[in-house]
Amino acid sequence: MEIRADGLGIPQLLEAVLKLLPLDTYVESPAAVMELVPSDKERGLQTPVWTEYESILLRAGCSSALAKVERFAFYERAKKAFAVVATGETALYGNLILKKGVLALSPLLEAW
Repeated sequence: MEIRADGLGIPQLLEAVLKLLPLDTYVESPAAVMELVPSDKERGLQTPVWTEYESILLRAGCSSALAKVERFAFYERAKKAFAVVATGETALYGNLILKKGVLALSPLLEAW
């Protein structure tokens, strides 16, 4: 399943998604980014978008830091994703993988 959200950056989309999609609370980190490749680390490449992600995740109740996943492991994990959303994000290392949690039953359903 591929969803297009052209024109939106990931921070805006992440805020919207987190209103409807709870993240997994039983894993070390339900959000992951691609770790910088060695040459980008060596030259001190900065990833300010990660700070935005962490701030948004914290406001949504996720206290874990972003997991940093090695480049090719990230690609493999992304291939197994249930849904892929194409955005207009242009930030380097802006890709993000989220692990969905359990949807809680509403009080109405619980009483049923």
